[in-house]
Amino acid sequence: MQRSISQYNSELKLKGFNVFQIEKDANATKVYSRKDFYKICLTTGKSRIHYADRSFEAEGTILFLGNPNIPYSWETLSTKYVGYTILFSEDFFISGKHSINLQKSPLFSVGGTPILEISETQRLFLNGLFEKMIEEQQSDYKFKDDLIRNYIDLILHESLKLKPSENFNQEKSSAARLTRVFMELLERQFPIENPENPLLLKTAKDYADVLSVHVNSLNRAVKEVTGKTTTTHISERIINEAKAILQHTDWNISEIAYALGFDYPTYFNNFFKKQTGLNPTTVRTSSV
Repeated sequence: MQRSISQYNSELKLKGFNVFQIEKDANATKVYSRKDFYKICLTTGKSRIHYADRSFEAEGTILFLGNPNIPYSWETLSTKYVGYTILFSEDFFISGKHSINLQKSPLFSVGGTPILEISETQRLFLNGLFEKMIEEQQSDYKFKDDLIRNYIDLILHESLKLKPSENFNQEKSSAARLTRVFMELLERQFPIENPENPLLLKTAKDYADVLSVHVNSLNRAVKEVTGKTTTTHISERIINEAKAILQHTDWNISEIAYALGFDYPTYFNNFFKKQTGLNPTTVRTSSV
């Protein structure tokens, strides 16, 4: 039995993409699994965007590029907000032949600027690409996925030529900033929805690598701000997830161990007992 997720998420994962107009489609406000999908938004309005360790004030037309591995949040500040959004998985994109490597692209890097300033001429051109994707998404054309991948590729190439926004502020405390981003990234790894898609970031070094910092710097910042080590935070979150899986699914112990990043069930059992003082099977049959 898979853990319960929204129908929207299920449909999105099945297709690998979804494109919609923000002012007309209710999907614009639906929650999707951000750990799985890249996001490109073309929007006109006023907003404040928090991305990794920075906050951006945006007004007018912008192009935003969201990486599933980098925490971000969005505040809409104007009463009228229009535009387009496409969500797509890396698997969907790389199944075609494209010159852009998403993970290595400066458009999606943790130190990059995900907000691009858009002129009126550029807005009209990009609007046309989004409209074409929406049209193809609704069509029965046999090769529409290839077309949509090509439109995404074209948007990314156009983005590489655009000017990044410089209207941002960094948090004053580097330790607080790094800790906040780590905590958001940690939370973004969950929930684990099925055993076939296991936890990928399991150690402090894994998180440090994604955040492009040395693991010692991450450990020092997290300890200073929270009083707990990075490893303690990761372990506690894995234990909470393990309890939820034990109580709300029928996955066997081997499946749970694999889903949470353990090579062998005995490793998971030992870890769980060390952290909680209980056996996993005890938790499954109780309300702990």
